[in-house]
Amino acid sequence: MAATTQTGKQRARPPCWRRAWARWVAASALGLLLCLAFSAVYVSRNLEPVLRRSVIESLEARFHSPVELDHLDIALADGVQVRGQGLRILRLTAPQQTGAIPQQLQVAPMLSVDSFSFRTSLHDLVLLRAHLVQVEVDGMELHVPPDRSELLPKPGGSNRLKVHLTVGEIHCARTKLVLETSKPGKEPLEFDIQNLDLTDTGGGRPMLYVADLINPKPVGDVHAFGHFGPWQSADPRTTAIDGDYNFDHADLSTIRGIGGTLSSAGHFYGELGHITIDGTTQTPDFSLDVSHHPVPLETSFHAYVDGTSGDTTLAPVRATLLHSQFTATGTVVKIKGQGHDIALDINMPHGRIEDLLQMGMKTEPPVMRGAVAMKATLHIPPGKERVAQKVELAGRVQIHNVEFTNAKIQDRIDGLSLRAQGRPREVKSASSDGRAEVASQMAVDFSLGHALVTVNSLDYEIPGAHVNMDGVYSMDGNVFEFKGHVRTDAKASQMVTGWKSALLRPFDPLFQRNGAGLELPISVSGTKGDVLFGLAMHGADESPQAMAAEMRQRRKAGRQ
Repeated sequence: MAATTQTGKQRARPPCWRRAWARWVAASALGLLLCLAFSAVYVSRNLEPVLRRSVIESLEARFHSPVELDHLDIALADGVQVRGQGLRILRLTAPQQTGAIPQQLQVAPMLSVDSFSFRTSLHDLVLLRAHLVQVEVDGMELHVPPDRSELLPKPGGSNRLKVHLTVGEIHCARTKLVLETSKPGKEPLEFDIQNLDLTDTGGGRPMLYVADLINPKPVGDVHAFGHFGPWQSADPRTTAIDGDYNFDHADLSTIRGIGGTLSSAGHFYGELGHITIDGTTQTPDFSLDVSHHPVPLETSFHAYVDGTSGDTTLAPVRATLLHSQFTATGTVVKIKGQGHDIALDINMPHGRIEDLLQMGMKTEPPVMRGAVAMKATLHIPPGKERVAQKVELAGRVQIHNVEFTNAKIQDRIDGLSLRAQGRPREVKSASSDGRAEVASQMAVDFSLGHALVTVNSLDYEIPGAHVNMDGVYSMDGNVFEFKGHVRTDAKASQMVTGWKSALLRPFDPLFQRNGAGLELPISVSGTKGDVLFGLAMHGADESPQAMAAEMRQRRKAGRQ
């Protein structure tokens, strides 16, 4: 009987989910979940305008300009995640009209951002503060106006509830910096930056930055780091910037007509509108496509970049080409839609002519050796032509202790020198040994254009003779032509032996002119493999421009 009663009691006991405490726990959990869901919806809906206002007013305070923001989305997951789209900091300027009210306002984004995101904690937002450890930005474009402009007042600050925001780091992907210009015919100076990291140091101090970009021409990787700011809202072009850079693996072949791999490093400082750069470059294999002779080229330079026009002033560039050193000063001017116009003054007080010929001429080895001093102007106009086709070089070259690498030419020079000195009996041995018996001096006034060297005056001195000629020489070394006069110390009869000397003796007075023992018209022409020396009985005074025109006609006819 007792067992039966106990069994009935056990059957009468309700299951655990029917017990009061279990129902209370379940109801509490459900209520909590509903409260959390409701809170999440409430917070996300009511926090959005507070955060939107905080973001806008923080940026307006920093840039002193109106701010627009298209979308701001908030998600409560692992804290508070915020994503914004369509951010614009506006530049509102009024035309400068003295004594009149501006009729039309000019509105343009000074800074625009496709999207940004950051994360903070709900606890900080409840306390109306948020320290954003890192902000991710994608698609930022900063336009710096060409000059100081009158900014219209930004909207006044709000007394409504807002969150005090501070930022640690900003990571930007796909950033473009545009320095605008108001000069006619000029394009803005643009920098496309793949990655940009900014660190806010606070207190109105400059931000730290690290940037990586690809230089468009010559194509190469640039890494830079330094300081930027503080931002000067009244005149953004006066915002300070400094840093160090490395430019690696620059492919010079992306500039048509030259080749080589360039690397550069340096330091820059100043303002966005005027930047000073000090740096060095190394190109172990610099070449012109007209010669295809790679040579080492190293430079150190001091330059100024005008952010108003995009032009660069080089003052100066110090360069070493093989064994030759020279300096260059001048400008690199950006021409709208065409490229760059380069104009330089070059001074080479001590160099080697074979270094210049190896770089610029196709002939191998270089046609001559000797010490060279040169002053010249270099102009490379803009355009898509190869550098060798459009380069313009003009100046004066002085070469000392000239020796020709072509044994045939040097032997003839040696023989001419001995005859001019009245030593004809020594000519046979000197003009057949392939060695240089005499060292000569040369001074040349020249101009280079369209891959052709035009010589307006060539003064060539060897022992016993002075030669003055004009002529033309193709940069590929395949064809040349020179005409002029030779003056010798010896008389005509003294330049030969035997019966020839006796035959010429009565005619010596006919060849003596201007105090010289002999003066004759001469020509030197041919190709690199076939040099012709002779008398120029007709056309010795032909201008180099006329010779150049004839050479172009012959080359044109040869191609047809």
